[in-house]
Amino acid sequence: MSMFSALHPDFASLKRMWPQGVIFVALPQMGPILVGLLAPHRLSGWCDSLRKLPWCPPYKVLLLVWTAIYSVMGYASYLVWKNMGGGFGRPLALPLGLYIVQLAISWTALILFFTVHTPGLALLHLLLLYGLVVSMALIWHPINKLAALLLLPYLAWLTVTASIAYRLWRDSLCPEHQLQPTGEKSG
Repeated sequence: MSMFSALHPDFASLKRMWPQGVIFVALPQMGPILVGLLAPHRLSGWCDSLRKLPWCPPYKVLLLVWTAIYSVMGYASYLVWKNMGGGFGRPLALPLGLYIVQLAISWTALILFFTVHTPGLALLHLLLLYGLVVSMALIWHPINKLAALLLLPYLAWLTVTASIAYRLWRDSLCPEHQLQPTGEKSG
């Protein structure tokens, strides 16, 4: 028994995760990387011209949370893949196919929100994404309960980002809904 195995009984299982698990965890990161490459100069401050929501984190925090969520989701997909016997045969078509579809829609929502700056379209994608992730959790649950549970933070985060997208979209369409700074009257 190695020193690491004595310190952490699951260390051996972590070693067995290499390299497939690393690939599964890294794959979802392509979305945030793509957003960063497409619009590094347009990310900061794009939301500042619209009324800043008091509960809206800065864009760097948004991207950081998306990255963490993607890592957890990637690990969950690895658990499903491993429990289904590995490989990419027919039994994995639905659980991982749904995962890939929702991942593509998630990346599209990031691009629409951070790069194209269209919160209305991003909101539509986020609502579709919410349904896909719920479906994915229901399909994953019989395969691996932990994988399904690991999607719960993602659903919570989708709720937060959808509310931000809705508010930004609404405020861009109806400027009268924007709060005026103290002392100013809307005209």
